[in-house]
Amino acid sequence: MSTSERLTDTLYGLGWGTVKKLPEPVAARLGRTVADLAWKQRGAGVKRLESNYARVVPDASPERLAELSRAGMRSYLRYWMESFRLPAWSAERIKAGFDPKDVHHLTDGLASDRGVILALPHLANWDLAGAWVTTKLETPFTTVAERLKPETLYDRFVAYREGLGMEVLPHSGGSAFGTLARRLRDGGLVCLVADRDLSASGVEVKFFGETARMPAGPALLAQQTGALLLPVTLWYDDSPVMQGRVHAPIEVPETGTRAEKTSVMTQALADAYATGIADHPEDWHMLQRLWLADLDPAKAPATDPGKGTL
Repeated sequence: MSTSERLTDTLYGLGWGTVKKLPEPVAARLGRTVADLAWKQRGAGVKRLESNYARVVPDASPERLAELSRAGMRSYLRYWMESFRLPAWSAERIKAGFDPKDVHHLTDGLASDRGVILALPHLANWDLAGAWVTTKLETPFTTVAERLKPETLYDRFVAYREGLGMEVLPHSGGSAFGTLARRLRDGGLVCLVADRDLSASGVEVKFFGETARMPAGPALLAQQTGALLLPVTLWYDDSPVMQGRVHAPIEVPETGTRAEKTSVMTQALADAYATGIADHPEDWHMLQRLWLADLDPAKAPATDPGKGTL
């Protein structure tokens, strides 16, 4: 393990070991302080965040983009402070911490035993939404996670999410898709963070007027298993309770090749994500390149430890 990897693992370990012991108001203030310090430093992540927000709010002035990026960093650190503390939250705190709208799309789908796929962008706190599903709805689900370096950090994330009631599969290795398909055929629930895929298998979509790539997995799983595909968007307001919406199902087109159907369905996911992101851009934690116009082919895409795509 390199020195930088050891440092990264140590910092995350301190987060889960120390932040979860802080009183909630203290943790919230700490998150805002760290966010403001990072924002003032104008590092690569903050600049990328502003660049991405410029696509979402094309008429924003430089001053407005700066305000958005500051709010975005505060939202991002709220995600981390909540995530570090989630293992210490009571069941009642988790149940009260999320208030999704139109959740009947999910509960009706689960009752039908046809299997359900929830596909989310990097909005607000997807881990809290998952903990709410396993706690409030008492429904376990399966997700995927990128293999991180060092391996100990990946193990921390897997243990953290499994502790919240999730089954976590490694993204690499090629077996995740088959396992997810089996879970869905058994009437289970699969949750995927699916707004960024820079690999060759990513599906090109129009996103805020420009071309980006998103994962094919949600659409392919729905086609192969007959499972219901539901977009979900999340956001924060001024309260301690996260808000969200379960969008109407994305149907499999009746005609077309598998690739054509996948393209149509993935574009529909992108359109649903865009509605939530446009309404709450500061809660979209995209500190990386997304649009093809921004990509440097000489550099491999960075890995996001919160990512769970397929």
